[in-house]
Amino acid sequence: MLQAIGLTSAPRRGLPAAVDDLTFEARPGQVTALLGEPGSGKTAALRLMLELDSGRGVAYFRGRPMHRIPHPAREVGVLLGDVPGHPARTARGQLRMLGAAAGVPPARADELLELVGLAGLGGQRIGALSLGMDRRLALASALLGDPHTLVLDDPAEGLAPRESSWLHSLLRAHAARGGTVLYTTADPKEAARAADRVVTVDSGRLVADQGADDFSRTRLRPRVAVRTPHAARLAAVVSREARAARRSVEVVPEAGGRLAVYGSSCAEIGDLAFRHGLPVHQLADEVGDTRSTAPGDGAAPTEPGVPANSPGPPDSAGPEGRTGSRDPRPVARVSGLEPAPPIRRRPAPGPLHPLRYELRRLLGVRTTTMIMAAVLVVSVGLSVLLARIGHVPLPKVLAAWPSLLPLPPAAVGAGLLGALSFGDEFRYPALAAGRGTVPRRLGLLLAKMMVSAGVAVVLSGAVVLASAGALRLVYGPDWIDVPPNPFSLGVSWVALAVGCAWAGLLAAGVFRVTTAGVAAVLAVPVLVVPLVQLMLTAPGSRPVTGFPARLRELMWPRWPHETDRWVELALGVVAHPVGAALALSLSVLMLAYLLTGLQGRPRWRSQRAAGSGQGL
Repeated sequence: MLQAIGLTSAPRRGLPAAVDDLTFEARPGQVTALLGEPGSGKTAALRLMLELDSGRGVAYFRGRPMHRIPHPAREVGVLLGDVPGHPARTARGQLRMLGAAAGVPPARADELLELVGLAGLGGQRIGALSLGMDRRLALASALLGDPHTLVLDDPAEGLAPRESSWLHSLLRAHAARGGTVLYTTADPKEAARAADRVVTVDSGRLVADQGADDFSRTRLRPRVAVRTPHAARLAAVVSREARAARRSVEVVPEAGGRLAVYGSSCAEIGDLAFRHGLPVHQLADEVGDTRSTAPGDGAAPTEPGVPANSPGPPDSAGPEGRTGSRDPRPVARVSGLEPAPPIRRRPAPGPLHPLRYELRRLLGVRTTTMIMAAVLVVSVGLSVLLARIGHVPLPKVLAAWPSLLPLPPAAVGAGLLGALSFGDEFRYPALAAGRGTVPRRLGLLLAKMMVSAGVAVVLSGAVVLASAGALRLVYGPDWIDVPPNPFSLGVSWVALAVGCAWAGLLAAGVFRVTTAGVAAVLAVPVLVVPLVQLMLTAPGSRPVTGFPARLRELMWPRWPHETDRWVELALGVVAHPVGAALALSLSVLMLAYLLTGLQGRPRWRSQRAAGSGQGL
């Protein structure tokens, strides 16, 4: 069961609250429609329930608020807006990536594609999906964790009648299995047709909480829709004939020469128009909304003595008119005896399997393959040109690093892939649908650093092997000689690529855009390296010769003498101007990432403790 109690949104400056003391419930085994005109507070109410916005009140999902649910995706399926996915990602790849975040097996993606009717379109890219297919994929994303409760914001908006009928049949099937379904809509006829219970809101306040039959009886009435070029004359004739026959017939003029006639039939209106020589272009039976016209515009009353915009009989409206047992504490809050607990905007949860999630995110689009292929092609071309020019050291030739470039193509490509690792998260926030931010969890950061480092190692090794193969093919097998220190050169080369990848990743995570990550990578040789060179060549600077041996004397337990070689190698990499610049940049970016990621965490923990103490 879903219980919303005293939901009140935080008002903006000079504006009333979008949701004001809203209380209702959605029961298991039923489809509940949250009905209201655009701007009535439906979406704001859903965001308060899901703790996406700040306010007051509490929403219980089977007795627990959202922040007390260990795995929200397995309890609540959410659809807010379109599918938050990269347009180049396939439908199957999107579901598998979200499945890694929710902790479900990959086979669940194929099951859901078949359930929502996209079994043959798993390889279709998200950007090429139609509106109906996009809604089906969004519903599959909401059902990924097999949740008990579905919370959907206007899922049938813009769909064709056939697609809407399929959608509502799927929601009813979920409710028939014991699940709870709550969705918003602005169409009263759709709510009466597809829902078991209709909760009507207006200006953020509860207007009525009714069963579908009571809602149809009090809100919807049959009428005759007429379109004629002489609408005013026909309206006068119908009203005059009704008064003469002492019948309760009301005519409501509408735009475009249309009339809505309540209390009559198509046959009577047609005969009347024929007798008076009035042409009729349209004549049809409809079910009209009694609140579609404002009072005073001639709207037909729902019942004798009941205003046209009345929400329904007193026994079906308001909290006191609902049936079912209620908790005395929530009732006290609603009645004003006890203040509603605050709702804090909670940070988005991180993926349950971050490494699997990051691998699917990286390999799910063609961008990764295209960047790596472009780096290999450019590197091989530069290597062949450098070897032909001559007087270029062999390591520079194999790395395709001419002196005119601040960085080799492999380092730039690794930095770009690292920047896309966080840049795509903020541009297409699959992990934070509706929250507007990406979770900065330590597990997600470590997974991204591991994957980006692995890609950088593969890319740097592929560049060297491809360059060596191209040089052997063009200039013969005897042209390449093994350098005297291949191990240290290889470690330096891999460290450069990994450092650039991490610099791009951390900068994109701090500034939330891919461009910032690429700029941070390019800033290392352009800005930081000259600064480091100035520091290393300053008068009075001292070398660090013998530092490993002196450090080993201070350590306990003593490390073996072979470790001195590794320490000297690491110091040699860092002592190089580019290595020192990368180490300095990574240290600053990591500190900035931790500061921005942990900025509101202590405050959030204290608020969570206070909110849980008041809300339970």
